[in-house]
Amino acid sequence: MGQGRFRAIVPKAVPRAIPRASFEPQSPGREVRIISQTADVDTDGSYRWSFEADNGISAQEQGQLKGGNAQDAVGEAQGQFQYTSPDGTPLQITYIANENGFQPQGAHLPVPPPIPIEIQRALEWNAAHPEEDNAGGGGGGRRP
Repeated sequence: MGQGRFRAIVPKAVPRAIPRASFEPQSPGREVRIISQTADVDTDGSYRWSFEADNGISAQEQGQLKGGNAQDAVGEAQGQFQYTSPDGTPLQITYIANENGFQPQGAHLPVPPPIPIEIQRALEWNAAHPEEDNAGGGGGGRRP
């Protein structure tokens, strides 16, 4: 490919979205109309886009550069998308993507179990006593 050109990568399998009103299997090749669509890019590099389709899929995102000069700037994007699962459940994801990675949130996403109280106490004790971790001898004190 020539310099300055790019190639779009299209996933082979995309979850099919079902209209919000009812669960009806979609037939292959069904035409989906875009109801609304916006795309704006500002001179400072910030941007925003959105779209909504007649099958209930919608998405929006806005992004900007954070930080000092252009060499030190870090991109950040915030957005959300929604669609209806094949079982008729409406799903919505909100996200932020920045120097800490992609951070999605959604009521249907799994969450880790709580940290057991014994482990939490040990972590708190270690944080409060860093000098014993640096002693290097394994210590003889009893930790909670």
